[in-house]
Amino acid sequence: MKQTLLHKAFALIKRFVPGIFARTLRAWVTAVATPIRFSIVKGHFKSSIRTKAVDRKGNPVPWYTYPCIDFLKFRDFRDMNILEFGGGQSTLWWASRSARVISFEGDLQWCNYLKKQIPTNVELYHVRSETAESCLNDVNRILSENQVQKFDVVIIDGLWRFELIEVAKKHLSNDGAIICDNAEGYGFFEGFRNDTDFSKVDFYGFAPGVSLQSCTSIYFKARCRLFHSNVETYMIEHS
Repeated sequence: MKQTLLHKAFALIKRFVPGIFARTLRAWVTAVATPIRFSIVKGHFKSSIRTKAVDRKGNPVPWYTYPCIDFLKFRDFRDMNILEFGGGQSTLWWASRSARVISFEGDLQWCNYLKKQIPTNVELYHVRSETAESCLNDVNRILSENQVQKFDVVIIDGLWRFELIEVAKKHLSNDGAIICDNAEGYGFFEGFRNDTDFSKVDFYGFAPGVSLQSCTSIYFKARCRLFHSNVETYMIEHS
């Protein structure tokens, strides 16, 4: 484990301060400094101030929980096609890591804002979101006309989430995964409960710029490439 400046400072303090006082000082500093350090290192502080999901350098990150972001950031998506329901910072994040992103957004103003930022490997579509029926009609029509019919990763993070579960399943590749954000609600559990083709991992924790914990779940098929045993485990904490 990589030592931080705090670790090095306490190692020096222990040489000159009696044990009980050094341990008490370390306990208090750890209790106060750890959440501050977490907020700075993960970009939570900067995300809160900017009211958008970014890392500590200001780069876009998905508005998923940090455990899920950490899991995904070390996977290789360079040859993968991504389907996303609910565009935003995550669209830019996926665009920088994958071959192609098709994203659907229901807020016209937000969609037009994103179109000014997205790179050429992203197709961003505005769909009606007033009702589930109109949303699904637009999504199904656009996808039926697209040359890509199967996607390696499908993200449900907006629009009519429960109703889009079946669309996600239909367009998922045989070794793919469906990422469901805010999975503690929206009927995700009920939507997958009786489907034996999928396993699930829940990533509970804080998300960028959010004070309450939530859950991002990944539903995946047996041969899903995200969970291959040949993916190395990394030390992701920054100094």
